[in-house]
Amino acid sequence: MGDTIIRSIADLEALYGQPLATSLAKETDHLTAHYRAFVEASPFVLIASAGPEGLDCSPRGDPAGFVVVEDERTLLIPDRLGNNRTDTLRNIVRDPRVALIFLIPGVGETLRVNGTAEIDTAPALLERMAINGKPPRSVVRIHVESVYFQCQKALVRSKLWDPSRHVERQSLPSTGEMLAARMADFDGAKYDADYPERLKQTIY
Repeated sequence: MGDTIIRSIADLEALYGQPLATSLAKETDHLTAHYRAFVEASPFVLIASAGPEGLDCSPRGDPAGFVVVEDERTLLIPDRLGNNRTDTLRNIVRDPRVALIFLIPGVGETLRVNGTAEIDTAPALLERMAINGKPPRSVVRIHVESVYFQCQKALVRSKLWDPSRHVERQSLPSTGEMLAARMADFDGAKYDADYPERLKQTIY
């Protein structure tokens, strides 16, 4: 059996052919009015980054419109309370390149944004993005370099928004169980029991 691993762009193009004209035409170097509408309707974005330790892809979520379109080439993303790993932020400090995917519940298309990022802690900016009187710890400013929408195929195939395909949370290991498997003398049951109230107290 011959080598089945694709090892060059030429081999890749021989397998897939050339991009469709529409897949190239949809890409812009700024946020058009149409693309802005997608950002402002999205309550959830994935942000990918890279650093010396490797790659990271992290979720961000808030009420729709939480990612602010400052202008056609600038996005602002509040960084709320979390686990303090700061994987994305550590990467941005050392390598500003980022890639984002915006999702909108019930909508098949996603929006992709590529660019560079910086972390801003200006008090006025933090106050501007406060929720329930609680400002984020920092704001990630995205300098947009390319924007385009992704067609529905992935979400249609996965049936991501189909309620009949939703998975019962109890069918999977709980957070406490997963932590107990990694940490000696960790009370996973208590962690799970306390989590709903802890979430209420620490979500913002």
